[in-house]
Amino acid sequence: MSEAATSFGALLHLLRYAKGYRRRIVLASTCSALNTLFDIMPEILIGVAIDVVVNQQESFLAGMGIETPQGQILVLAFLTLLIWAGESLFQFLYLILWRNLAQDLQADLRQDAYDQVQRQDMGFFESRSSGELTAILNDDVNQLERFLDGGANDFLQVFVSVTLIGAVFFYISPTIALLAITPIPVIIWGAFFFMRRATPLYADVRAKVGELSSRLGNNIGGMATIKAFTSESRESERLALASNEYVQANRKAIRISSAFVPLIRMAILAGFMATFILGGMMALDGDLNVGAYGMLVFLTQRLLWPLTRLAQTVDLYERAMASTRRILALIETETEVRDTGTAQMTAGKPGSIIFNEVTFHYPNTQSGIENIKLEIKAGTTVALVGTTGSGKSTLIKLLLRFYPVTAGHILIDDTPVDELSLHSLREGIGLVSQDVFLFEGSIWDNIAYGNPKASDERVHAAAVAAEASEFIDALPQGFQTLVGERGIKLSGGQRQRLSLARAILKDPPILILDEATSAVDNETEAAIQRSLAVISQQRTVLVVAHRLSTIVAADEIIVLEHGHIVERGTHAQLLVTEGHYARQWAVQTGALQSRSYLE
Repeated sequence: MSEAATSFGALLHLLRYAKGYRRRIVLASTCSALNTLFDIMPEILIGVAIDVVVNQQESFLAGMGIETPQGQILVLAFLTLLIWAGESLFQFLYLILWRNLAQDLQADLRQDAYDQVQRQDMGFFESRSSGELTAILNDDVNQLERFLDGGANDFLQVFVSVTLIGAVFFYISPTIALLAITPIPVIIWGAFFFMRRATPLYADVRAKVGELSSRLGNNIGGMATIKAFTSESRESERLALASNEYVQANRKAIRISSAFVPLIRMAILAGFMATFILGGMMALDGDLNVGAYGMLVFLTQRLLWPLTRLAQTVDLYERAMASTRRILALIETETEVRDTGTAQMTAGKPGSIIFNEVTFHYPNTQSGIENIKLEIKAGTTVALVGTTGSGKSTLIKLLLRFYPVTAGHILIDDTPVDELSLHSLREGIGLVSQDVFLFEGSIWDNIAYGNPKASDERVHAAAVAAEASEFIDALPQGFQTLVGERGIKLSGGQRQRLSLARAILKDPPILILDEATSAVDNETEAAIQRSLAVISQQRTVLVVAHRLSTIVAADEIIVLEHGHIVERGTHAQLLVTEGHYARQWAVQTGALQSRSYLE
């Protein structure tokens, strides 16, 4: 498929997406066409005015019953007033209509694209950078908005101008009309030639924007690491390289678009000269009315000069279509995890969990889990331990349906998780992970994120249960203290306690702690353990643990290795077997000086 066809296909795709806006598009297009109609009328009136001055009682208007030249001039003045008022009115209307349409459509596109991103499986985010997604949601959407703001109207007005003025030319003199429109095929050929050359160039520009956004996002997010390793110069050079690649991609596109304008100017000159010379000769010979000759000279410029904007408009169009393809491709990205379930989890009741011969492998790797059989009874606390890549966190991700299982079934209270609605499933599970994410806002906002409708009393109670209230009360602004982006103003332990408070406020029947204490100090770990002793009552708790001291009291400990369960039992039972768990316990307690076998 040619690049021009690809761009046209993207436009049709956009029009199908915007079917709810068709009435507004038609109305805006009508106002653009009427504005163009009124815009070319002054040139026609100039020709009529010349005719009045030259021919007076024998002019075109005299034949319509307006006998005196003075009366004819007054009529022309009145018509001029109406035409300018009409042109101004429809310009106001098309500007309002196109710009509001652009705003509403870009808002819908951004919202739909973002909603689709939220529906994606976690595997989607492993293959797409946050910078690329941000570029699509922000820069690409804005690029399309810029085209709808002005480019769409320019296309319409050029088409209407050529059609109407061409009709006037053929009415007055078919011979001059044929010579005047001769450059138009050259201009159109140049436009399509430009489109074929520009489409891949602008696709490359959009790709480079995504790479540059990704580089900026990564560097800003990792600024502490950059400073710690004194890599400022290195990262500055890498950013300069990405920025230069974007500049070079734009430069190639600009070179093509810049060459188009001189081509159009020469074509316009050819058409103008044909009208000027041939029309002048015909007027001198008496074969053409002087007023008609003046009208054609003015209309020639009006016919061809708007085509000079075609280069700019096509440039804007190509950029917009490159962006449109990326936006709509994102909106139409299919998810592997389908939200087709309708069953609801039982609220306020601890849920049992069954992994029934569950198998899953990450795409393009051999890591995952194999034929896992595990039953977690309602109201119990079960711990998962194992080496890195043994499958501990994978079980959690599959339980939350972040990924679809390859084989087997996961059940909660005897209901397969794929028969539960995703909202009900994830609302019924509280997750506290090692990598705590806090939103920019206050401490109160971040705790209440677990239940936005919760009362102040419940938010305070959740903070107390997570042993976070003491440090919160010590802050000058208490619960209204701003945490900064990703909670940067708080310590790791404080962030972890807020994350726990957030999960407590959610009050889920199933609570998951995914290595929640692996990166905190001993004091915070002890606080979290005290909190767990309270909140684990009347709920099912699944703990992924690195520090074995935190799971001694678990009802059952599951030891995983290479995606398989290799040991299971209570802390006391596993120590007696002197297997994987016992050896790791000995390492962590100092009873055995050995390289850690488990993470």
